Amino acid sequence: MTRTRRKTAGRIAAAVIAAACGVLLLSGCPAAIVGGAAIGTGSGTYVYMNGELKTDYYHSFDKVWAACEKTVADMKGIDVEPYKEIGRGTIDTLVDEKKVHISVTYKAKNVTTVAIRVGLIGDKLSSQLIHDKIGDRIAKN
Repeated sequence: MTRTRRKTAGRIAAAVIAAACGVLLLSGCPAAIVGGAAIGTGSGTYVYMNGELKTDYYHSFDKVWAACEKTVADMKGIDVEPYKEIGRGTIDTLVDEKKVHISVTYKAKNVTTVAIRVGLIGDKLSSQLIHDKIGDRIAKN
């Protein structure tokens, strides 16, 4: 093989590898694309970004909303301020003297996104605990 052909073959191989890497990056997990920390679970993937822990629940908006309300009641939330409209809602409350913000958003039929922030800057462990309680409440009903 001549020197020119080797250079051309090397360039083609590099282009193929770069294209394959690009396809893998674009078709990969959404959590990897946004750069959040992700943990696999039964109800989807948790993404912790900007102090907020998000996941999708594969249930109707109304069922997930009811589970969120019951979870806040079970945790003895005080100063509860629910706000609900078509396809989305928020619940603001205080639990153990920490501000809790729960955002519920319709994503598709039987897919509802819940985002939870505990405290001013976010507390991942506390948010995870609330998500676990919401998941348990949904499973019971």
